[in-house]
Amino acid sequence: MARVVVDVMLKPEILDPQGQAVANALPRLGVNDVSSVRIGRRIEIEFAGEPDPDRAREIADKLLANPVIEDFTIHVVDDAVAEVV
Repeated sequence: MARVVVDVMLKPEILDPQGQAVANALPRLGVNDVSSVRIGRRIEIEFAGEPDPDRAREIADKLLANPVIEDFTIHVVDDAVAEVV
């Protein structure tokens, strides 16, 4: 399977209310060593044939991310060496 992952995150200078809510809730769970949380989106695009990062970048730029407030990264996922942590 040819898969490209697009990770979309708010730009660092943009307030992240979801991340802030999570960060504020962590001490109530006994987690006191986290200073910041940012929340984003992960989009997986499967291609027929070879993965096409350039095409995925075009899709992300035109459709998946708002370039005014969001940044995105693209990477190819190789299912043979995919690792879940």
